[in-house]
Amino acid sequence: MIEHIKYDVLVPGTYFCDMVFTGLPEMPRTGADIYATGFDMVPGGTYYIVQILTQLGMRTAWLCDFGNDIFSKFIIDEAEKAGVNTSLCRKYDHPKRVVAASFSFEHDRGFVSYEDSEYKQPDLDELLKFDFDCYLAPGISDWHQIQVVDQHPYRSKFLFFMDCQHTTLTLKTPGIADALQKIDIFAPNECEALALTGENNVLRALDQLSEIIPTVVIKRGGKGSVVKQSGRQWTVPAITANVKDTTGAGDSFNAGFLYAYLAGKPLDICLRYGNVTGGLSVQNTGPMQCVDINLVHEMVNNYSQYSKI
Repeated sequence: MIEHIKYDVLVPGTYFCDMVFTGLPEMPRTGADIYATGFDMVPGGTYYIVQILTQLGMRTAWLCDFGNDIFSKFIIDEAEKAGVNTSLCRKYDHPKRVVAASFSFEHDRGFVSYEDSEYKQPDLDELLKFDFDCYLAPGISDWHQIQVVDQHPYRSKFLFFMDCQHTTLTLKTPGIADALQKIDIFAPNECEALALTGENNVLRALDQLSEIIPTVVIKRGGKGSVVKQSGRQWTVPAITANVKDTTGAGDSFNAGFLYAYLAGKPLDICLRYGNVTGGLSVQNTGPMQCVDINLVHEMVNNYSQYSKI
């Protein structure tokens, strides 16, 4: 190991500079000039989970790419304000623009995105520079990276957590099922789980994924979340929330869930933490400016007061 600092979570992946349009009267479509009632420009991509993990007190290694463009500078400035460590990120003397226009509704959101160049996943030599308890893969589109992580000589000593994100891949795609067997926790949202498995029922999708992956978490937005591990299943309702922007809700959930999981909490309590951080995130545009850890604990401990029971 070259890096002597022990990190709780290592997060590889690109930032996004999200331009978020809210209060839209209908879905964007060709031939129509639609006006939003709200707009903001906020950090996105892997920034969401890195910021929340950091504010929850987790020592987080962020492997992101930045350039000399205004969008990179904006994200770095926002990260510094939030106390996010960018010292491990790759910095280039040319543009690394990664932008997205987000149209957000109460139950889902869509994006139009652009990036100057594709993010380069860390190779094994780069990963060996760090000592970490959890490797967090932000999406299944980089599934070939699973093999790289699985070759790590200390693989048995860290947790491998993977989100899903939108993808055209399915379990029938050659190599996908075999690759997913190598991760420890998989956390798609409901739409992603249904699309990946080809099921039309979330519990059947959960069962199918659980035959491949030891622990499967499915995020269901306003319907809460469900997890299955070793044949046992836990379901926890969502908290009541005044939804303003759902962008980043899944990443926010992941941060809360991982915070509790790495602390050794029971799985139903992990779902509570995920639901709380995810639920709090949708009540403002973009990442939460400040994660009040005491409020998170209070809401988890008195969950019935805040949940949709």
